[in-house]
Amino acid sequence: MADNNKNYPWTFCSLGGVPRVNIKSGEDIAHLGELDQKLWTVLSCPTTGLEFDSDTLNFIDTDHDGKIRVQEVVAAAEWLTSIVKDKDLILKGDSELPLDQFNPDSEAGARLKKSAQQILSNLGLEKDSISVAEASDSIAIFAKTLFNGDGIVTPAVSEDEDIKAALTACIEKIGSVQDRCGEPGVNEELLEKFYAACADYSAWQADSKADAAIFPFGADTAAALAATDAVKDKVEDFFVRCKLVKFDDATAPALDVSVDKVGAIGGSNLTACTEEIASYPLARPTPDAVLPLDAINPAWQGPIDAFKALVGLKGKTLDEAGWKAILDKFTAYRAWLAAAKGTEVESLGLEAVDAILKADKKAAILELIAKDSALKAESESIDEVSKLLHLYRDFYKFLKNYVVFLDFYSPEKGTEAIFQAGQLYVDQRRCDLCVKISDMGGHAQMAGLSGMFLLYCHCVSKTKAAEMDIVAVMTDGDIKNLRPGKNAIFYDRAGGDWDATITKVVENPISIKAAFWSPYRRLANTITDRINKNAAEKESKVNAGMTNTANTASLPADGAKPAVPQPSFDIAKFAGIFAAIGMGLGLLGTALARIISPWYMPLIILGVLIICISGPSMFIAWQKLRRRNLGPVLNANGWAINSAVIVNTLFGATLTSVAKYPAVKGDDPYKMHTPLWKKILRWLIFLLAVAFAAGYFTDHLGFMGIHRKAKEAPATEQVTEAPETPEVTESPEAE
Repeated sequence: MADNNKNYPWTFCSLGGVPRVNIKSGEDIAHLGELDQKLWTVLSCPTTGLEFDSDTLNFIDTDHDGKIRVQEVVAAAEWLTSIVKDKDLILKGDSELPLDQFNPDSEAGARLKKSAQQILSNLGLEKDSISVAEASDSIAIFAKTLFNGDGIVTPAVSEDEDIKAALTACIEKIGSVQDRCGEPGVNEELLEKFYAACADYSAWQADSKADAAIFPFGADTAAALAATDAVKDKVEDFFVRCKLVKFDDATAPALDVSVDKVGAIGGSNLTACTEEIASYPLARPTPDAVLPLDAINPAWQGPIDAFKALVGLKGKTLDEAGWKAILDKFTAYRAWLAAAKGTEVESLGLEAVDAILKADKKAAILELIAKDSALKAESESIDEVSKLLHLYRDFYKFLKNYVVFLDFYSPEKGTEAIFQAGQLYVDQRRCDLCVKISDMGGHAQMAGLSGMFLLYCHCVSKTKAAEMDIVAVMTDGDIKNLRPGKNAIFYDRAGGDWDATITKVVENPISIKAAFWSPYRRLANTITDRINKNAAEKESKVNAGMTNTANTASLPADGAKPAVPQPSFDIAKFAGIFAAIGMGLGLLGTALARIISPWYMPLIILGVLIICISGPSMFIAWQKLRRRNLGPVLNANGWAINSAVIVNTLFGATLTSVAKYPAVKGDDPYKMHTPLWKKILRWLIFLLAVAFAAGYFTDHLGFMGIHRKAKEAPATEQVTEAPETPEVTESPEAE
């Protein structure tokens, strides 16, 4: 796509801190092909997993590869704007298009207007507009039409009874495809298969009449073969046993049914032991290998009698040669069965198949199919009306989620982006930014680059018998209770509820406030874990010592009870020690305050410590919060995002709602009361703070008036007379 966006006067807006093109007229849509592809927010998006009409997405995805690319969007825009007369109507998103808005100057517009009028006529409607629902109901549109351009005909297409019979038989025995009118029908491929099967079946049946050996037992040949196959394995097993007995008569007892086996079931109801008895040999094996047909295993007497009757055995015995002769009689019949053709129509019967072939309506039916196919262009034009109505209603909304992310950044309710799957309720919060996940592996690599706090959830709907995975972006509230395994509820855009379970958490800053407290929270957790670990170790040692003492100690001779061990932890002592430590720290602070001047130096030191501890965490959080980007999350889900999708602190606050409770009146009868030592400690800290403040105000602010008076009074100099110097008289000798 050429960089020729300067040929059209595009307007731009700022969304999410990024300049984006502003599509606000039908002309903008018509000139999308002139917009530099580098300025598009999205370069490709999937056609699945979106809260958007799937038919519209499939109409835009012309190559049906599951991805909608820029070129396909441009082609849809040019096609749509060439048909609709007033292009600005596309921005309204109406589901009904007036007939006078079909552009008569466009070949496609004039053709589709006729098709729209045909649709309304087929539906029996007299209107000057057509809706998406009317254009999409193909079954209703073609319900009263015999020929609709799909190359499929139904039995109702003709009044000829032979044609009706052939089409009905084809649908029943070969299969059918659905006609546009909603009824099962036959296309050319199915018709060819049906007549070929009829011809093959008729020829196969004709072969059997040419060779009398194929049916050795006449009409009973099939039944005789089935009866023979039913006893075949058992009869041949008998002859093998006889050969072994002839080879060594000592094996006879082992090859015959043993008395022990019969004795094991002798006390039972033998009618319930048929399966066990059937596993015994067919008859007692003898060296002469003759099967006595009147001394058969009782479980096999019925099948042997049926076999005997169907193959025409008159004697009471059957030797191996006679058995093989019976099998040989079925050789030709078995070969004929193996060469069977056209069995798909066998259930119609040979007479009905021959009648269909004799009527020879194949050519007539093919002509009807060709007549129907000749209307293909007209029927496809009717389908195009459905495409036009879908794009007329949905295309501008799609552009707001593709070229511009206007729906995502819109402050208005009910304008969620098409990738927002619903709302997740968890830990007294509602998260509105939830995205369906199609590839968990891709998310593991990409989504972490977003800088967002992510909750991955597996959702199950019992009412829909469906499962899915989502990722929720948490942008407000506390994070201490968000962990894998926590249950939540997810509501999809249709209002359906899903049981959600957190499976993975990707931690990133949620707010600067949370970042301020995070070092202290980590320290508190570390201390708590250490204390709990030490307490558990001490408790284990105490319990072990008490158990050892109880096992080894004995009562004194005078019967006195043994001394009860004292508890290892005394809360009163602990409170006293803690209070003493607090007082000591307070005195130490007072001493330092008197040493260090001025009084507010400890407060400065405290502030510096807080900045040193929380400052780095807050700075890192600030850096990440200002760079939070939804792009990697969408990229991991199959999108090709071409621009940053920033979620700053102000916008992020609108994506997560935290529960707010009104003022509660009345005392909770189960409220935990604060221990006395904690109250004393709090008052002690408060008094120390007051003392520091009082000292500060006393030295610097409390007596400002006195300080001012002292400064305004003239300084009085205290004059001290110098002592008189004794007069020195020079002596004459000095001269």
